[in-house]
Amino acid sequence: MKSVTIHTDGACRGNPGIGGWGALLSSGGHQRELFGAALETTNNRMELTAAIKGLEALNQHCRVTLVTDSQYVRRGITEWLKQWKLKGWKTSSRKPVKNKDLWQRLDDLASQHTVKWKWVKGHTGHPGNEHADALANRAIDEYLEKQDD
Repeated sequence: MKSVTIHTDGACRGNPGIGGWGALLSSGGHQRELFGAALETTNNRMELTAAIKGLEALNQHCRVTLVTDSQYVRRGITEWLKQWKLKGWKTSSRKPVKNKDLWQRLDDLASQHTVKWKWVKGHTGHPGNEHADALANRAIDEYLEKQDD
């Protein structure tokens, strides 16, 4: 089974505001960069989108280490998701789960692979995390440049 490491990050200028996501996929000495932007979004949506886009890029069942600096993503997928599903996508306080559409997509994609979810502290010099952060910010910058043309 192919092993892939995916470093992900999301960024937002304003929350909500313009956002970007970045994913760096590494396997067998090869790397692939993915990134994109969205208007009127939130940091959490961009963090989730980065993980989704990274997993969507895989075209076969893989052993994945997904590295994120988002406790929201890591804890959501490893701790909270099961209960949300059991409770009809409600939180422990009986409120609708935010970003349900993205959580459902992430859950579906993660079930197609063997995923280990790893958290790293952001902005502390971790090379993969810094690279993913740079991709997310590049997406925002490129989007804004296109608007100025």
